[in-house]
Amino acid sequence: MTDLIDGNVLEGVSATTLWTLHNRASEAKRSDGVIRDPWAVTLFDAIDYDYRKFGKPNQSHGLRAVAFDTVTRQYLTEHPQAEVVALAEGLQTSFWRLDRLGVLDEVTWYSIDLPPVMALRRKLLPREDRVVELAQSALDRSWMDQVDGSEGVFITAEGLLMYLDPDDALNLIRDCAARFPGGRMMFDSVPRWFSVRTMQGKLKLSDRYTAPPMPFGMSPDDAVALAGHIPGVRAAHDIAMPRGRGLFTVLASPLWDRVGFLRRGRPSHTLLEFAS
Repeated sequence: MTDLIDGNVLEGVSATTLWTLHNRASEAKRSDGVIRDPWAVTLFDAIDYDYRKFGKPNQSHGLRAVAFDTVTRQYLTEHPQAEVVALAEGLQTSFWRLDRLGVLDEVTWYSIDLPPVMALRRKLLPREDRVVELAQSALDRSWMDQVDGSEGVFITAEGLLMYLDPDDALNLIRDCAARFPGGRMMFDSVPRWFSVRTMQGKLKLSDRYTAPPMPFGMSPDDAVALAGHIPGVRAAHDIAMPRGRGLFTVLASPLWDRVGFLRRGRPSHTLLEFAS
């Protein structure tokens, strides 16, 4: 392909969106892949980047995307005129996957990320009247002024909170709960042992790439306990990992959660319900 877009404009944490794209697109290209994501394949093929430094692709980010899609779809089926806020959206293509399912006809979608990431999205993805692009940090609360939320709001923080200082992550949740009563928020977490490895610089995906620090780690039970610790969070639910192939089928088994240290040591997806 000619006229490839240079992916090296993204650095640090922003570059991790290319890691997740690598995994998601590689799955989408498989006949037995865990996700159907044509736009991920398009982006992957259109970006000039050394994806091999991320090591062998796996199912993890494809399965994470499926988990977020499933819960978002359920909410939008019940709230067809709601607004979706995708914090630190990166090169996610959730909008187009959900649009194929017919749940976005009346939805306004807010895509939020840092200016270099948003510039890359604009070069690669089609313009959509239903998508509002905001080139800013998720921690810049001015995005909240753009969102009405009177018909419902669903906030996604996919692949975000683990890269934040713990206080920043919890304060973001606290402020979302206060600002959008009756809304929902979904995020994913890495376990504490995984967080520690990244902080020590020991999470090497290859001899050429070390994952950036992830200061914020939570167990599934820590995440569910937010309902009792953050004002305005009425309920918190641990969302099961979808089943994948091979080892990922085994890892999705609920039997693992019967063993305490295994439950504490796994990644998790959490859905928060905000009080009305």
